Amino acid sequence: MKQRLLLLIILAIVLGASLWGAGRVWINSEEVELGFHGYTALLLGGLASLLLGGGLMALLFFSARKGFDDKVFSADDDDE
Repeated sequence: MKQRLLLLIILAIVLGASLWGAGRVWINSEEVELGFHGYTALLLGGLASLLLGGGLMALLFFSARKGFDDKVFSADDDDE
């Protein structure tokens, strides 16, 4: 239980630091102006990245849980 709490605290600190860093970059880029299409592209690109990453992680966990990664084949192995 303590390990899980420590992990959650560390993840919260990392998330906070990344949000702070992203906010600093956003504030310091005042001379860049984005229109409606720029904000839309930014939003859709971020959502697509999150969906792709989440989908790939789901496939990874599904593959590991079903045991598809247990059987390994190598062409270098001798047929015995």
